[in-house]
Amino acid sequence: MGERTVDWTGLRLRGEEPTDEGLRERKKRLMRRQLSDTATEMFLERGFDAVRVTEIAEACGVSEKTVFNYFPTKESLLLDLNEAVEDSLRATLADSALTPVEAALRILAEQLTAVTAWLAAQDDRDRAVADFRRFGGLIRSTASLRSYQRDRAEQLTAVVAEILARRTGADPHDPEPQIAATALLGLWPVQFQALGRYLDATRTPGQLHEAVTAHVTRAARLVDAGLGSRTWQPAGPAD
Repeated sequence: MGERTVDWTGLRLRGEEPTDEGLRERKKRLMRRQLSDTATEMFLERGFDAVRVTEIAEACGVSEKTVFNYFPTKESLLLDLNEAVEDSLRATLADSALTPVEAALRILAEQLTAVTAWLAAQDDRDRAVADFRRFGGLIRSTASLRSYQRDRAEQLTAVVAEILARRTGADPHDPEPQIAATALLGLWPVQFQALGRYLDATRTPGQLHEAVTAHVTRAARLVDAGLGSRTWQPAGPAD
């Protein structure tokens, strides 16, 4: 593997690192991060299909079985933030003080802040921008990664529909929570596409954050126009 040029370890959702974890939990978290970051660099350098899981294991000094103890599939080594997104959705969407759109925007803002903070921390901004673009290009050009993303999107839609249905006392399979979940999760590709559109070496991380936020907010207004007419609180007892 070539010389390390980009520090991927900072590209994490804020709050992912607990302050009260024990030594065992910390070791597991750091190993998971090492595996994912090492795999990311190897995939970017050589292509996803050209790298074997055994090579990632060897680079990290562990067995292939250990890798699969942390990540169920090769694809999840690269797309490891999906689990954190699901955890955030479960926690934030369940907050009845927030509308569904407000909850989604809060999570997206945290993710965007993590990206821009990561960019600000890189010594070579041009290389970081180029590698971030290569990361997106790798996903778009690899069939198994695109398939994995589609499968995860379906799973997240079911999770979000269940949470929204619980807030209203509806059935998760009713059309309202289903379409609401689909619309909310549609904000994620909007933000990802906005990052690709506005990310370049001329914008500061702050300017990037502002441009992407404005882009996502425009999309969120349309979603909110459709969902805002619905009361996202459990119905009271019938008279």
